[in-house]
Amino acid sequence: MPNLPDVVLWSIPAFVLLTVIEIISVRIHPDEDAAGYETKDAATSLSMGVGSLVFDFLWKIPIVAIYTAIYELTPLRVPVLWWTVLLMLLAQDFFYYWSHRGHHVIRILWACHVVHHSSRKFNLTTALRQPWTSLTVWPFYVPLVACGVHPAALAFCSSANLVYQFWIHTERIDKMPRWFEFVFNTPSHHRVHHASQGGYLDRNFGGILIVWDRLFGSFVAETERPVFGLTKNINTYNPVKVATHEYVSIAKDLKAARTWRDRAGHLFRGPGWQPERAPRPAPESVST
Repeated sequence: MPNLPDVVLWSIPAFVLLTVIEIISVRIHPDEDAAGYETKDAATSLSMGVGSLVFDFLWKIPIVAIYTAIYELTPLRVPVLWWTVLLMLLAQDFFYYWSHRGHHVIRILWACHVVHHSSRKFNLTTALRQPWTSLTVWPFYVPLVACGVHPAALAFCSSANLVYQFWIHTERIDKMPRWFEFVFNTPSHHRVHHASQGGYLDRNFGGILIVWDRLFGSFVAETERPVFGLTKNINTYNPVKVATHEYVSIAKDLKAARTWRDRAGHLFRGPGWQPERAPRPAPESVST
């Protein structure tokens, strides 16, 4: 297995430089309608990013063990060549789309991903607001390993996907050329994804490519200015609360649930799901 570069590590200087440029741009040419920057919010996003590096390192231990076992059991092998790496990037992006979509529509997965949507701002520091419980992601990529993709090659593709998505977290870029907007994920498409308006909710799940959304019916173009954040925003800058608030809400709902069906619904249905309650019987009329 050839050594593949750690693209996230190599990209850190670019992350810092681009963030500084964006901050200066916002200060010099402010947009009154844009969400912009807020010091506490940006600090929280940076804290979430640092924390995710620590927790991701811990989660990688069991994940790598599982992937390695699957890789050793399968007779298939995908060689690491320039053209196979391109195919692996394409395949990883496809499975990323379904992982991302699943993390929006299944509440126990949303509890992990909600962290990334918890800011009411949309800037390059928002890209760093990553969850601390990314253990929920690994099952979506099992098919790739089972087809003979080496776990290290999968890690490289996942890192490249993550690095690509950094630059699309900005309001400073309006639209890219039409051909680019049609094929690739862009700031415009991703602003829709982070918006909390009804027509924008649960749309544009693509990582590098937006064509998956066009193919599977989840694409919406940006037509009105997005309102960023959650449908029910959290009023905290505490990184621990940001990382765990949805798990706390799930625990409360499970405790209050009356049936096992309701408990399963709170875990595996959508984030806004609530059990139906039988209507109370109308009071009997008293004849006189």
